[in-house]
Amino acid sequence: MTKYMMDVTKYEAGYYPPKKITYDWVKKDRIEKAPQWCSVDLRDGNQSLVIPMSLEQKLKFYDLLLKIGFKEIEVGFPAASETEFEFLRTLIDKNMIPSDVTVQVLTQCREHIIRKTFEACNGAPSAIIHFYNSVSVAQREQVFKKSKEEIKKIAVEGARLVKKLASEYEGNFRFEYSPESFTGTEPEYALEVCNAVLDVLEPSKTNNVIINLPVTVEMSLPHVYASQVEYISKSLKYREHVTLSLHPHNDRGTGVADTELALLAGADRVEGTLFGNGERTGNVDIITLAMNMYSHGVNPGLDFSDMPSVVDTFEECTGMHVHDRSPYAGSLVFAAFSGSHQDAIAKGMKWREEKKLHCWSVPYIPIDPADINRTYDADVIRVNSQSGKGGIGYMLEQAYGYSLPPKMREDFSYICKGVSDREHKELKPGEVLELFKESYFIHNSPITIADIHFFRKGNCVETEIIFEKNKEQTKLRTEGNGSLDAISNALKKYTGKMYTLEVYSEHSMQEQGSKSVAAAYIGITGDNKKMYWGTGTNTDIIRASADALLAAFNNMMLG
Repeated sequence: MTKYMMDVTKYEAGYYPPKKITYDWVKKDRIEKAPQWCSVDLRDGNQSLVIPMSLEQKLKFYDLLLKIGFKEIEVGFPAASETEFEFLRTLIDKNMIPSDVTVQVLTQCREHIIRKTFEACNGAPSAIIHFYNSVSVAQREQVFKKSKEEIKKIAVEGARLVKKLASEYEGNFRFEYSPESFTGTEPEYALEVCNAVLDVLEPSKTNNVIINLPVTVEMSLPHVYASQVEYISKSLKYREHVTLSLHPHNDRGTGVADTELALLAGADRVEGTLFGNGERTGNVDIITLAMNMYSHGVNPGLDFSDMPSVVDTFEECTGMHVHDRSPYAGSLVFAAFSGSHQDAIAKGMKWREEKKLHCWSVPYIPIDPADINRTYDADVIRVNSQSGKGGIGYMLEQAYGYSLPPKMREDFSYICKGVSDREHKELKPGEVLELFKESYFIHNSPITIADIHFFRKGNCVETEIIFEKNKEQTKLRTEGNGSLDAISNALKKYTGKMYTLEVYSEHSMQEQGSKSVAAAYIGITGDNKKMYWGTGTNTDIIRASADALLAAFNNMMLG
């Protein structure tokens, strides 16, 4: 048998904290405004797909990004393939770029690729030419085998060429430079390269330049990246005319944390993708970032009010699946199966309704699911063998209007959990409703009430009631301290069975024309002291109560 070993001695820290660290970002406890957003779904996301998107799929995805509200969209690497080139030309030639939107294209710092990129961008109403070269220690030594000066020269020559071609081609162009593999680069050297590029591009009030600091590969804890970004932000030349951008990947699973801390550290802009789709473990998830801000009361400037539609379009265009636990968007992220969680959520929702609260503070649910077009009955309270009385009762009330007495909720929760446990499945709202009706309504009862009338007799109520069994009718007259007591006494007299009426509850359910439908719940105990429950609904509350009593009695007789 082969023995596999993990050898930790092979690994050393491949990142470089700045020599001068200030940690001013640590003093901030929240992001107070949204960054500029740039979607790189159509480039970074697309190139990571097993089967890249077709032209039609890219156009559909592009429309989704516009609908969400992105104002900067990286549409591809037009020198890389004909599909990429054709897509950009389609956007330009068919006037599909709104006046407030800028498309972005990526190019290496290689002359023929830069020239091909400008051919693709010719006539663009607004375009960002994003050029890059790798500057990390590993890339310098292993891939390019060049000195620091030689690597910096590549960046500077790339800057000179894009600046020159921008004046020769038709279009409105901005510039973005990325020192690729920034996280594996000495921050002081990365700053040197970026400043050399800026000296060529000459940022000004009318010539804003983007410096992008990519987490090409995550190597460090998030606070180290934040310190690197803060160092660059405070040391960069022309800072007032430079937009400092982030492009985090997610190799260590902390892309969101990297981004949030780096925004505190002075960054102005974020490049990322929907659901974090990208190379290897993916890019930073813009949806999570935006919704995290939203949950703190900060307008992210992106519209995710119809999250299910965003999920559907993403999955259709990319062939990828949004994980059930994906923050905010996954099918199960608001779901509560645990009984204690369900109870807390149900009580929190009731508290919010009773207090008429505007601010959201419901336990276990960070944002109101309704804000992103998710529903409480289908998405929040979910019923399985772990569920509790509070959640199941809440589902029935929210979805169907039944407000069960507390002890009845407990009884029904055991019925639901038993079915879920035996059948090893989750119960959908419709299944819970059917189980409720099957358990507590009259079904094939041997005894029915054919007719009923009431008469006031002093302080008592007298009833004339007709019971029917096997098509044989029996008329009885009894009295009680109220209508329900009189019916109960008649039922005892007719059947010869004794019981105690322990619980009675009723409420109005919903309007149907000019009449309100009432629901009644009754709990009775027999000789064994066990509680048996019944429910009835009718536009006449007395008839609803009679049906509930008969259903409870029938359940008692069935044992």
